[in-house]
Amino acid sequence: MKKTKKKVTAAIIVIGNEILSGRTQDINVSFLSRWLNNLGVRVVEVRIIEDVEKSIVDCVNEVKDNFDYIFTTGGIGPTHDDITSKSIAKAFNLSYGYHKEAYDILEKYYKLGKFNNGRKKMAKIPNKATLIYNPSSGAPGFIVNNIFCLPGVPSILKSMAEGLKNKIIGGKKILSKTINVSTVESEIADPLEDVQNNFSNVEIGSYPFFRSGKIGVSLVIRSTEKNQIKDCTKQIKSFIRQKNIKIEEEK
Repeated sequence: MKKTKKKVTAAIIVIGNEILSGRTQDINVSFLSRWLNNLGVRVVEVRIIEDVEKSIVDCVNEVKDNFDYIFTTGGIGPTHDDITSKSIAKAFNLSYGYHKEAYDILEKYYKLGKFNNGRKKMAKIPNKATLIYNPSSGAPGFIVNNIFCLPGVPSILKSMAEGLKNKIIGGKKILSKTINVSTVESEIADPLEDVQNNFSNVEIGSYPFFRSGKIGVSLVIRSTEKNQIKDCTKQIKSFIRQKNIKIEEEK
């Protein structure tokens, strides 16, 4: 009998007062969710928390045993409010200090006389941590158990994620299909629920849109099984035709 790969899950913890205040718009969650999805890892929870040690420690302790992977973003820079590294160490009862390899990387990265105390701080991480190399700006992230700590700057985070693919063991890739229809959600709510009840292993999302002067709904069908998506799509298109609803686009 062929073994089915188990569902592999992840959570993302966004750390930063600038996100909570609305000053900075987060785009890392969207990138990480798509990236992990392609590796067969489903993001099922996202939390946004402040730059406070207790908040970080409590949040990590609450989620670390509930998911296969946890990703944190933000708080590993050189300033006083960058406390993620120290907080992760506390959550796992690890010592916190200069990591020799991280220190050497940063010392070589900066020109003579430019490796100041703030930059040295970025070499302080929990002991026993594994480095996540940074091809963009030198300062590494790190891994402790199933916690992957990444920077908050999107371009740097993206460049570092590419080096993590061999460290992520995902399940089956999550496939998706989108059907855009010219209607409103209330018109299709009941038949859509009936279809969902027929496919317990398929996730059907309904997302209204308004673009180019047109009102519509995007129906997103997600599953690890191609045949399930095909059969589910067939049933959805059947009731759409019965209601004389126009399909604007399929992808």
